[in-house]
Amino acid sequence: MASKTLLSNRVALVTGGSRGIGRAIALELAESGAAVAVNYHARPDAAEEVVTRILKMGGRAVPLQADIADKAQVEAMVARCESELGGVDILVNNAGLLYPGRLLDHQESEFDQMWRTNVKGLVYATAAVAKGMVERGWGRIVNISSNAAIGTAMPGTTLYAATKGAVLSLTKRFAFELGEHGITVNAVLPGFTKTDMVLADKDQKQADEVIERVAGRSMLGRVGEPEDIARVTRFLCTQDADFMTGQYLLADGGRMDYLAHS
Repeated sequence: MASKTLLSNRVALVTGGSRGIGRAIALELAESGAAVAVNYHARPDAAEEVVTRILKMGGRAVPLQADIADKAQVEAMVARCESELGGVDILVNNAGLLYPGRLLDHQESEFDQMWRTNVKGLVYATAAVAKGMVERGWGRIVNISSNAAIGTAMPGTTLYAATKGAVLSLTKRFAFELGEHGITVNAVLPGFTKTDMVLADKDQKQADEVIERVAGRSMLGRVGEPEDIARVTRFLCTQDADFMTGQYLLADGGRMDYLAHS
């Protein structure tokens, strides 16, 4: 369990923080002492549940509604966070969409939605918090990408992978721009993790089959849990990672099914 003083006096904003990996990250940062703003898009009940858990552990937290793909909403959300909890010291860009699709059968509207949320939303949130971080001379930004970005051989994830590849490029560029201000920017690349996003369209039998198949491609013989990703994310937010920036940390259980490289 994380030390409750690792992130004391820090304020964290977790986008997409009401469910799945984002929920686990919000709870992990709160366990480490941070006050946490839990962003959500359409599930206030889920966000309230996370906030209630943090309050019961003696922490500080607020739910903040915003569509990450909308710049004005993101800026308003950050302003509310600053008003209710204080300036944002830690930003976890976790909110994301995954629509299955291949080159020859994808839906353009779904690709547009993924690009707006997974890429433009990350830009909006980072820009909205960066000014305050620059003024304070300290900040931690963690972008949640995916191992799809570096080429897992998983059918139906090509355009999703493209958006997550863009996240890796932005991670390095933002680290380069913000490093002189004491701000680190890193990325976590989860492998297949048991969340609503990846299993929502499957019944229990189908879900079990997918989990068994993907686990068989892992050196550890299992798929990820949200808490696996949360712990790696927490590390990047603490002083233990003070000298790390522009880096990618892969947390996928040792997946072996990557596309060949030349």
